[in-house]
Amino acid sequence: MSRTLALALVVFGGLYVAACGGGGSPGAVDGTPGGGSDGGGGHVDSGSGGGSGSDGFVELIGRDWTMGQGQEGYKCIRAAVTQDMWVDGFRANSPQGTHHEVLTISENSNQVGEYDCDAGSLDSKMLYAAGVNTDDLDFPAGVAIHVTTGQFVNLNLHLFDLTDADLTGHSGVSVHTIAQADVVNEADMEFSGTALINIPSDNQPHTATGGCQAPADWHLFTLWPHMHQTATHQKLTVTHNGTTTALIDTDYAFTEQRNYPITNTLVHQGDQISTTCTYVNNTGSTKTFGESSTSEMCFTGMYKYPADGNTFGCVVGGGF
Repeated sequence: MSRTLALALVVFGGLYVAACGGGGSPGAVDGTPGGGSDGGGGHVDSGSGGGSGSDGFVELIGRDWTMGQGQEGYKCIRAAVTQDMWVDGFRANSPQGTHHEVLTISENSNQVGEYDCDAGSLDSKMLYAAGVNTDDLDFPAGVAIHVTTGQFVNLNLHLFDLTDADLTGHSGVSVHTIAQADVVNEADMEFSGTALINIPSDNQPHTATGGCQAPADWHLFTLWPHMHQTATHQKLTVTHNGTTTALIDTDYAFTEQRNYPITNTLVHQGDQISTTCTYVNNTGSTKTFGESSTSEMCFTGMYKYPADGNTFGCVVGGGF
């Protein structure tokens, strides 16, 4: 796959965003030479003459943060998109203290720039998610997510300082893009799983299962399991005409939340998709669904095409 699309890096007001194009001076958020910032930040466009990394990845969006010793919280940043781009790769920039990053898109917003938020500060269309030590995600040839002019990109950071000192850092998401002419299939990401979790503290295996019937034909090409600290195993299956096939069936470690590329798999409309999460809880308290890493989750991020823009459409009991 060609990875030759030029990228520019715009830096202003603590916000770092990447986009196609070039020209203009740093802070020229309108893409014109010598143009100034809009004062509030929050644009994804073709501003300065910054370059891409040696492997073509540049930071799409990110922000600085501080979290006090023992504290947990959320920090968000939203930016307006002013030039189309086709994203075929993601990289999480996650220093110590970054529990997870969720990147979503909305069609409209009354707020841009950095803001304090919560786990539910997400949009209806999913772009990308990463946890502790999530590896780079490269899409198959000809597959990309379309980020369009006029949309808003929102980064939700879940931060947790478990050290004996205050933490500061810069977390964000870098992307790789390709030319529109190289795109055959438009993709997105959707969660499968359940929010109905109740795991007693008895040091025995317990499971939670959720999913959906596929609302249309989907091609799945990468899976991303996400659970928390008492989780030990995850399995995602697809049942078609009475035959059940496991697309992932693997042990899970909270500190190694990797992506699992799979062979391009056609899921037919009406097929049952099921995520089963296994936990062993010896913490002394029952674990239920929750935002904190001391609670639990049961999600499989499914990267797929065609895109349909429903973040939690395959989750029983809702999402964040």
